[in-house]
Amino acid sequence: MRRRSLLANFARTAGVAAAATGTAATAGCLGTGSDGYEPPARVENPPRGVYRPVAAPRLRTVGVADAGAFRLALAYGPPVRFWEVVGEQTYRRAAEPDDDVHLVALAWDPETGVVLPEVGLTVEVTRDGDLVAQEAVYAMVSQGMGFHYGDNFALDGDGEYAATVAVGGLQGRRTRAFADRFGDPASHTFAFEYARTDRDALDVVRADDPGTRGALPTNPPASMPAAAIPEDPPGSRLGRARTADVTFDVRALTGRSASERVDPDADAPADAAYLAVLAHTPYNDLVLPGMGLRATVEREDGSTTERILDRTLDPALGYHYGASVDGLAAATAVRIETLTPPQVARHEGYETAFLDLDTVRVTAD
Repeated sequence: MRRRSLLANFARTAGVAAAATGTAATAGCLGTGSDGYEPPARVENPPRGVYRPVAAPRLRTVGVADAGAFRLALAYGPPVRFWEVVGEQTYRRAAEPDDDVHLVALAWDPETGVVLPEVGLTVEVTRDGDLVAQEAVYAMVSQGMGFHYGDNFALDGDGEYAATVAVGGLQGRRTRAFADRFGDPASHTFAFEYARTDRDALDVVRADDPGTRGALPTNPPASMPAAAIPEDPPGSRLGRARTADVTFDVRALTGRSASERVDPDADAPADAAYLAVLAHTPYNDLVLPGMGLRATVEREDGSTTERILDRTLDPALGYHYGASVDGLAAATAVRIETLTPPQVARHEGYETAFLDLDTVRVTAD
């Protein structure tokens, strides 16, 4: 099999609003009617940036269960093309002839619905106690699902299977109620029955205008949340900017709202404020994790402060990039420099976006 083994490195609520105004799409089913499966055709010469792909299959839920501090879910759809990202390079991963499904796994906080990237997730599939496949699956984003973990899997024909979803301790900084949670690994085994006819009967959303700028609706299974930025995050907005279709919402938090998020070991001054940057897709506001960002705060007196932003998980801000910054209240502008683009694989419609990001500058209101 072509897959990576376990020795390879670990690489908001449901129902996010439909895509950009004017998006037209129709639903249908796969209905391949053959022994093999080919993904829908790809848009030829796709534009740079986010665009509407030909189609986006919907998913069939296998199960949802609590494991330790996590809520875990597993679903599947037909095999898909996707693009792995390593640094600033993308590598196409085709759906191979022996692939049967694209398995999708997700971990989130059951209390807030905040999706948890960077947990290091593996899936082991067995049948009658025999190992079928074992993978450290990719962190990835798609227009239909948003952030998730997924990969194409070859099964052993129709029948009953068991799939164990295992998450490691959450990587990155955590604040407020998340500070002491999600550090321990957890797992759950889902039993499911697979039939190719069930897979081929899944609905698929087809764009009426594939290849045009925009996105298909984000529509995860009802049992699974989408990793979108919060509708009303705390703090005041300093500004918004976009480059390479990554949208940066730059926010300032002060007072208690800031102090709750400042690392007590950072030796920050008592009047320090908290700078939060929410990085997300256009159209559907889906979180883009795994970036390296540097912020420079400019002030009226000409002074500046530079900070590397920490990848951070917070109950109200969700996944964001943040740092304590002294004198943020006097800021006249903030520059955001991307050191590393989002280190997540991409489904079609995203594969040419979120790369070659320029430094952006927002001017405080």
